[in-house]
Amino acid sequence: MDQVLELQYALDTFYFLVSGALVMWMAAGFSMLEAGLVRSKNTAEILTKNVALFAISCIMYLICGYELMYGGGYMLSGIALDGAANAEALTATVLAESKEAGFGGDSVYSNASDFFFQVVFVATAMSIVSGAVAERMKLWSFLMFAIVMTGVIYPMEGAWTWNGDDVFGLYNLGDLGFSDFAGSGIVHMAGAAAALAGVLLLGARKGKYGADGSVHPIPGANLPMATLGTFILWMGWFGFNGGSVLKLGDIASANSVAMVFLNTNAAAAGGAVAALLMARIMFGKADLTMLLNGALAGLVAITAEPSTPTPLLATLFGAAGGVLVVFSIVFLDKIKIDDPVGAISVHGSCGFLGLMLVPLTNDGVSFSGQLIGAATIFGWVFATSFVVWFVLKMVMGIRVSAEEEYEGVDIGECGLEAYPEFTSK
Repeated sequence: MDQVLELQYALDTFYFLVSGALVMWMAAGFSMLEAGLVRSKNTAEILTKNVALFAISCIMYLICGYELMYGGGYMLSGIALDGAANAEALTATVLAESKEAGFGGDSVYSNASDFFFQVVFVATAMSIVSGAVAERMKLWSFLMFAIVMTGVIYPMEGAWTWNGDDVFGLYNLGDLGFSDFAGSGIVHMAGAAAALAGVLLLGARKGKYGADGSVHPIPGANLPMATLGTFILWMGWFGFNGGSVLKLGDIASANSVAMVFLNTNAAAAGGAVAALLMARIMFGKADLTMLLNGALAGLVAITAEPSTPTPLLATLFGAAGGVLVVFSIVFLDKIKIDDPVGAISVHGSCGFLGLMLVPLTNDGVSFSGQLIGAATIFGWVFATSFVVWFVLKMVMGIRVSAEEEYEGVDIGECGLEAYPEFTSK
């Protein structure tokens, strides 16, 4: 029996690590997607942001984020084990916990693997902000915000949801009937709320909106790269949702993982097709950018609960996200909220939709609980992010000069160009 439990522990831990690696690969997807949807003169800067924010997220979550979210001061408690005595002690502890839980019971896996899986979610939330503020934000202001977002803002709302802590000592979101399986609200809507706060203080790109209220499209420089980024994100999402099952080492969990994979893929497909059709109806053309955002919208919508819907329902949920994201992008443009990559619509609007779809297939969740949870997450992240952005704006400024924006932030912020051979001198 002990050997079976040890094997289950090893398998669950390995699955957790591989899932985390898939989610980490989503950082490449965000990088490619955003680099493809901005103009070539801003490519190097947005790639710099994506690499730097990932590194900052890992460090801040290590220093204080994990402690705030789960009360497990990872860096200070020293989870790493050295020597045979410690290894034997760990084995004894794991076996005792596994026997108490029972085979197929509560997940038992390495604390280090849990930290790794959680930290890549933090980076994902911060990546959402990057695209929305692209082409006109100062690099160092963005990175300063990343420190606060990943070290404090995200871990606090994560503690009220996935850890189950009371919100300001008043209530526990889980006790109110709130559920978010893999983070439609906790990760995606939170990232969108932080992005929205920044965009409102930042303002639109020069030339985006006319004085008469007209909207001037600013095409991205590399749609093949944006398409590659979307497929990378689609693939990484299997780790995002599938890893959130938390284990694989028994029949029930393995079947759950398979269903999550199936529904995740179905929702992405539904979102892509629905957005493509909606773009054809509204614009008369097959808009590739809407197709890409539709696939991502479907993925975000199913993330709140990918384990309980049937595959057909998952496809329909994804399609609802695909339709919503088109309307949301058009609406934000009409009210002059400039989001170069559609991140606020994909992750915010569809993140909220995902939360509200959960009670349709999960009897243990209530619409009121989902609304309260969504309001808590959005209210906390938006308000605190707005304050941080405002302080940064007053202290060091958050927007580049008009000259730097015209020349491209690659030169002004990074001192180099992504495509120097195409620059005329």
